Amino acid sequence: MRKASYLRQVEQPMTEDQLKGLLRKFDTNGDGKLSRKELKVGLKSLDLRFAGLKAWRAIRHADVNKDGVIGEEEINELAKYISKWEVNTSDTLAS
Repeated sequence: MRKASYLRQVEQPMTEDQLKGLLRKFDTNGDGKLSRKELKVGLKSLDLRFAGLKAWRAIRHADVNKDGVIGEEEINELAKYISKWEVNTSDTLAS
């Protein structure tokens, strides 16, 4: 009898550049800055639990100039912070 073979999808962690590109897609109003609301909606789209709390903590961590948003100069710090989380990105990279 022949055993069925199944393909397993292997997820690889995103590179920092891929993560920064994904974060930039969350900027829905196109102002070049990422608000807490935009980050929360983006994290929810990745099926992350507690997206609101995670967005709040990420903004607090990465918002160096304390203006309430993540600008281009702060996106590196945000990407480093978020890269520590387990993010299901298998579908997001394809789009």
